[in-house]
Amino acid sequence: MTFEDLKSTFPDATLETWHVHTNGGGWVQNTATVTDSAYVGPDAVVSGNAQVSGNAQVSGDAKVFGDAEVSENALVYGKAMVFENALVFENAMVFENAMVFENAMVSGNARVFGDADVCGNAVVYGNAVVYGRSRVAGNALVSGFAQVSGNAVVSGRSRVCGNEIIN
Repeated sequence: MTFEDLKSTFPDATLETWHVHTNGGGWVQNTATVTDSAYVGPDAVVSGNAQVSGNAQVSGDAKVFGDAEVSENALVYGKAMVFENALVFENAMVFENAMVFENAMVSGNARVFGDADVCGNAVVYGNAVVYGRSRVAGNALVSGFAQVSGNAVVSGRSRVCGNEIIN
């Protein structure tokens, strides 16, 4: 992504307020924190007060912003977005057009992809998979080898655990 491309999304961007990350060449706003060991791909953006650390990778057209944190061996790629106070860590993956936001957390070996959303105070962990146009919201928990797919909505204080499949 060129600086002109960055300015089309962030009109106030200047070369004094943004820099290219040395590991991957992606754009990082100076208010964000990205460790040298983390990877930010050439078309990815990390902005706001976001933090990317460890061996985490942000690539493709992915965006991490707000106060979000991506750490350890987590992967955020494609056109995925992680923002607000969301946490993605351990070996979790968020990809395609998925979004993780508000105070949501994705960890372990969990996968969130497609057009899925994880938001509110929701937690997806273990080997759980959330995909399709599904949404996990509120104080919901998806864990174990559970799968949430299709147009499913898991919300409130719902629990989807073990080998359960919701679609």
